[in-house]
Amino acid sequence: MRIEAFCGRSATPTMIELTQLDLAVDCAAQRVVKDETVTVEFAAAPGELMSLEGPNRYAPGDAIITGATGERWVVSRERFDPKYLPADAALAHGAPGTYRNRPGVVLAKRMDEPFTIVRSAGGDRLHGEAGDWVMQYAPGDFGVVKAARFAKVYRLAD
Repeated sequence: MRIEAFCGRSATPTMIELTQLDLAVDCAAQRVVKDETVTVEFAAAPGELMSLEGPNRYAPGDAIITGATGERWVVSRERFDPKYLPADAALAHGAPGTYRNRPGVVLAKRMDEPFTIVRSAGGDRLHGEAGDWVMQYAPGDFGVVKAARFAKVYRLAD
């Protein structure tokens, strides 16, 4: 893993840039499971949603998700379909409504300094503060979760 430090302009604190990250070989990473019911709508046209962690670009059909704690983010349709199930059996998969994530183990590491990471190759740049969590959903697939949200929707894997 290579970590490059850089300084922002004016009052921006020093922030580390996470590159070539692999939490599978990081002894400080934890295996966690998300447990959350979310509200989902599907994008009709391309666009961008500004989440707390940074921009989330989306394409037609991608899921625009509102979490149980009010945060919003985007999940590509190819990632959404295998990871989420309708919360109500009467809801057709792919229709807007309430969904539950399928429990699955992901890797997470609490960061002690402000940081930035690219969500995926060529993807959006996300930002985290000291105390936030960097998430690795699969090799090369990352996210950032604010500390308060992490405490509400994640638990240690068995």
